[in-house]
Amino acid sequence: MASPGTFSDEPLSPAGRLFLQPKTELVMHCIARTKNPIDIDAAKATVMASLMGQHPRFCSLLVRDDNGSEHWRRTQLDIDRHVIVFNNRLDKSGRFIDETETQAFSFNEEEEEMAVNQYVADLSVSSPLSTDKPLWELHLLMAHKCVVFRIHHALGDGISMMSMLMATCRRASDENALPLMVPEKTGESKGKRRRRFWFWFWLLGALWEFLKMAWFTLVYVMGFSLRVCLVCDRKTVISGGDGVELWPRKMVTAKFLLQDMKTVKKAIPNTTINDVLFGVVSSGLSRYLDHRTPNALREGLRMTGVAMVNLRSKPGLQEISKLMEDNSEARWGNRFGVILLPVFYDKAGNDPLKCLKRAKTMVDRKKSSLEAYFSYRIGDLVMRLLGSKYACLLNYRLLCNTTFTISNLIGPLEEITLSGNPISSIKVTTSSLPQAITMHMLSYAGRAEMQILVAKDIIPDPEFLAKCFEDALLEMKVAAIGGK
Repeated sequence: MASPGTFSDEPLSPAGRLFLQPKTELVMHCIARTKNPIDIDAAKATVMASLMGQHPRFCSLLVRDDNGSEHWRRTQLDIDRHVIVFNNRLDKSGRFIDETETQAFSFNEEEEEMAVNQYVADLSVSSPLSTDKPLWELHLLMAHKCVVFRIHHALGDGISMMSMLMATCRRASDENALPLMVPEKTGESKGKRRRRFWFWFWLLGALWEFLKMAWFTLVYVMGFSLRVCLVCDRKTVISGGDGVELWPRKMVTAKFLLQDMKTVKKAIPNTTINDVLFGVVSSGLSRYLDHRTPNALREGLRMTGVAMVNLRSKPGLQEISKLMEDNSEARWGNRFGVILLPVFYDKAGNDPLKCLKRAKTMVDRKKSSLEAYFSYRIGDLVMRLLGSKYACLLNYRLLCNTTFTISNLIGPLEEITLSGNPISSIKVTTSSLPQAITMHMLSYAGRAEMQILVAKDIIPDPEFLAKCFEDALLEMKVAAIGGK
C-alpha cells in the first residue's frame, strides 16, 4: 500500500462531518459470536485480505486543516493497532475479571450474552475511537468467542457497514462464496407488478398515486419540521432528553423467529416484515408502560420513533464488490433519510393484531411520501449553508423531541463463517443517543435479534421490556393462526 502523502486528501461528506460533532457522534457496533475459539492470526489475515483492509475509508486518517475542515488522508494500515485482544472473561456487569476469580463464576449461555451485551453497552457511552488511526477497531473477546466490530458512522451507514463486514465472511456451505444476503432469484411482488401495470396502462391510477404522494409528502415534511423546531413527545417513564446520551447504559436482546414474523405477516394482505416489527414495538411499548405506570396514561398517547431509510436505488444490502466503484449505484457512505414513525399507547384489548393494522396503515402512507428523501436533502442543505454545528443542533433537537430510534437490517440468509469459524449469531447497535431507548434489529439464518440499548436509570428493567416485545409477537402469531 502506498505511503502517507501519496494520495491527495479527500474532504468528508456532509453526513460524515455531522457524525463527528460531539452531540451526534456515533460509533456502530457489530457483535459476532463464533462457535469455535478465535484464531487471532487468521482473523487479522482475513481482514487484511478483504475489502475492509483495502477500502480507502478504512485506510485513512481523519485530519483537520488550518481552517478546521475535516479530510480523509490515506495512511499505512497497521492491523495490530486495530485488532484489540482481551483474554480474560467478563462478568455479568461487563467487567473483566482476573483468571484467579474465574472459578467463582458459572457461565451459561444467557450469562455469556449478558456479559458481552454490557461490555458493548459500556463502549457505547465512554469509549470514542482514537483519531490517530483509521476510525475502526476489532475487539476479540477470546474467553467468550466473540468479535466486536467498532466502526465510526462517519465512514458509512449501516448498509455500508454490513456490506463491508460481509465481504470479510464466507458461506458455511461454500468457503469460496460471499454470504447470501437476498434470494438469488427474486421476482417482483404482486403489489409492485400491479403498481407498474396501473402506471403504464391506467393514467388515472397514476394521477391518484401522484396526488397521494404530494399530499403525504406535504403533511409529513411539515410534521418533520415542527418536530425539529417545536413539537415534543409528552414525557413518560421511557422518555430521554438533553444529556441522556451520557448516562450509563444497559443492553439486552429481544429474540424472534423470522418464521413467526412471516406467519403474522400473512394475516394482513401486503404486510411486510418491517410492518410486523413496527407493530411489535408499538404493542410491546404499551405492555411495558402498563407495567410501569398502570392506568396512568390516556389511550392513544403518541410516542414518536425515528427510523432510518436506505435511499440507494437498489433496496437492501448492495453488491459488496461494487461498493468501491465511484459510479456504482450501491454508493458507499451515508445514504439514508429519516422518517418519523408514531406509535400510540393502547391498553390490552381483544385484538392482538390492532397494533399491526395501525402500523401497516402508517408505514404505507410513509412509503407513499418523499419524507425520507426530503429529510436527507434538508439536512444536506443545512450542512452546506450553515455548517455542521447547526446541522448537529437540528438533529439533536429531533432526537430530544422523540422517544426512540429503530432500525432493521437484513442479514445473511444462511450460516456464515469468519476465517473459517462458523458464526452463531450477529447483532448490531450504535453509540448512545439522547433518547432513553434505541432498537436495532438484524436477521440471520432464520432468526432476528433486536439489540435494545437503554439508559438504565430511566429503564431499570430492560429484560422485561425485551420480553414485552417477544410476547407481543407470539400473541400476534396466535391471533394470525386463529384467524385463518
